[in-house]
Amino acid sequence: MKGPLFYSKILLFGEYGIIKDSKGLSIPYNFYKGALKIADTPDEKALASNASLARLADHIEQLVENDMDFPAFDIKSMRADVDAGMYFDSSIPQGYGVGSSGALVASIYDKYAINKITVLENLTREKLLILKDIFGKIESFFHGKSSGLDPLNSYLSLPILINSKEDIEPAGIPSQLATGNGAVFLLDSGVVGETAPMVNIFMENMKKEGFRKMLKEQFVKYTDSCVEDFLSGDVKGLFGNVKKLSGTVLDNFKPMIPAQFHELWKKGLDTGDYYLKLCGSGGGGYILGFTEDLPKAQKALKDYKLEVVYNF
Repeated sequence: MKGPLFYSKILLFGEYGIIKDSKGLSIPYNFYKGALKIADTPDEKALASNASLARLADHIEQLVENDMDFPAFDIKSMRADVDAGMYFDSSIPQGYGVGSSGALVASIYDKYAINKITVLENLTREKLLILKDIFGKIESFFHGKSSGLDPLNSYLSLPILINSKEDIEPAGIPSQLATGNGAVFLLDSGVVGETAPMVNIFMENMKKEGFRKMLKEQFVKYTDSCVEDFLSGDVKGLFGNVKKLSGTVLDNFKPMIPAQFHELWKKGLDTGDYYLKLCGSGGGGYILGFTEDLPKAQKALKDYKLEVVYNF
């Protein structure tokens, strides 16, 4: 058995903000991928994944039994496959903010959901919200509360524009310029991030009036502008707003930025060679970078591993 491939994703804009109804933009990232497999001679990683899938089957079974809105699943087949040694064979790094659990959830829904919503049908907003809700419930097994966006992105393999919690749509993004010097890149922090503790810090901060005010008047405002600039191809506007967003994150989201990157973050803001922002919940994993001059950014960040994900 070898299931279809599901890809990683990058939330270009909207981390934390989408909890508070900012816009968001999520794009598939085909460099990393995963698929369900059954191995004759499983290694340690496959065995660990298999054990996790057994627990996930319990979680899905409970959802089927206790949640009226949750669809029917072929739990019997899933358990039989798990007993036969099924695992999720994935190159997507875990704890890096690129949707490792999202791709797994998408593959499980694709294989075992009965009467599933498929990518080939007319995907109305209502169907997208139903999928997002189902995926969020399944993915909550991995890190508490989940928006369901990562699996949705992986399942559809389309860029997704989040207008608000109740308004999401597939988005057309400007085609890349192979000759362009501008780029979005991933910077490897070398540290694994954990989503739950970071979200907890954010939720604690949300109890403070000053933090809520900053979120609304700066963070959400700049995030929304970045999404609009990116989709309309306004590169000049985009970099102005990314700079503001990067500064706001450095000032207000310090715990989410690994300590050894605080200086590097500030250096980008001071020189304008690159601007950094969170990729996912932060705390480690990848950091997202934006630059108008890739060779300059590569030189400034020569001690770090850069992966270009989009060219302007």
